[in-house]
Amino acid sequence: MPLVEITYAPHVAESTLRELASALPHLVSKAVECPEEPYDGDLQPGDVDLRFRPYGPLDRGGLDVVIEVRSKWFESRAANRQERVDLLHEGIAGATGLDDFGVYLALPVAAWSQGED
Repeated sequence: MPLVEITYAPHVAESTLRELASALPHLVSKAVECPEEPYDGDLQPGDVDLRFRPYGPLDRGGLDVVIEVRSKWFESRAANRQERVDLLHEGIAGATGLDDFGVYLALPVAAWSQGED
């Protein structure tokens, strides 16, 4: 399950943030798809977790939006992570019209557990 944190400048329109919220689950799932965790296009609760937060008064950056994606490390993901993040960046730009943003893809060694509803 990818965890996605979206940090944004105060002038980013709410409509843009809503577009991100709509597009990111699919785009991120495609970006981290691998044999160990295939993506079937049918997202379920808990498959992608989005967290939006505005830049705070002490935050420093320079981009309107920074999107940090964390997803469990698998060798198949790590082998082409730059290609994956470049395609994700391209997909986000196409889906939202954003141009002043960055995407960070981290693949930590991790584990995940989730209860059933």
